[in-house]
Amino acid sequence: MQFGKVEYPEKIDFTLPQDHEDTAKVLKMNRTENLSVYVGCAKWNRQDLKGFYPRGTKDELEYYSRQFNSIELNATFYRIFPEEQFKKWYDKTPEGFKFFPKLVQNISHLKRLNEDVQPYVDEYLACAVHLKEKLGTVFLQMHGNFGPKNFDRVIRFMEKWPKEIRLAVEFRHTDWFNDQSVADELYTLLEENNVANIITDTAGRRDLLHMRLTNDEAFIRYVGANHPTDYDRLDAWVERLKSWKDSGINHIHFFVHQNIEKESPLLSKYFIEKLNKKLEMTLNLPNHSKDDLKLF
Repeated sequence: MQFGKVEYPEKIDFTLPQDHEDTAKVLKMNRTENLSVYVGCAKWNRQDLKGFYPRGTKDELEYYSRQFNSIELNATFYRIFPEEQFKKWYDKTPEGFKFFPKLVQNISHLKRLNEDVQPYVDEYLACAVHLKEKLGTVFLQMHGNFGPKNFDRVIRFMEKWPKEIRLAVEFRHTDWFNDQSVADELYTLLEENNVANIITDTAGRRDLLHMRLTNDEAFIRYVGANHPTDYDRLDAWVERLKSWKDSGINHIHFFVHQNIEKESPLLSKYFIEKLNKKLEMTLNLPNHSKDDLKLF
């Protein structure tokens, strides 16, 4: 993921902001004692993740899914895959694995949630549901130039979205968060429709760290900078997620990207190891030697 890439990451203040004042209220309102945590990468493609797959690996997804418990499925952004493909992905992966697919660009970037977008939504979901219990939260990523002037489209989209399928949304236009009245209206809409407000942690767009949860799910897209600061940033996220766990979060979905993706599995392993210890969990650690655990 190149979004938010900067030339000198060492000059960025990567401190996580304090929680939005309403996040604690949302967590308290949705609190249960059942916490599920899914951590993964954005891709399983061998070309992007050089060095992750053992020599001779025949099926990359099959191997990947036995190292991690989830994948942020970005491939579905570029086209609507047929139901047969989703069935194949389902069959190749073990019990407990989940896919978190991105909605196709026809919906978000080409039609931009316009009134005639519904046939694409229906076609996409009719195929994606063949992941059955392995279908995690579907997420919508809006273009950076999609601003609050299109708020009516967002309302219509949310109201028509099938409530039995979990949805998360990533807004990138600065006015969604920097205009307080717009932000409040947006957060209310997301809460009322049980839609997760995606938090994106990337070097060049610190304004997207709104730290405002809108339901019982933390959906975090973490973009490393291929720099030593990546580890300190992950440490900070472990502490924040521990705080949210103590406050009653039910679902943590954390996906690791990098500007150069090939080392994402190593960062993910580091994060899982820290998370297991801090949150007293037993997430599987992918197969990387401890000698390779630090990249920089």
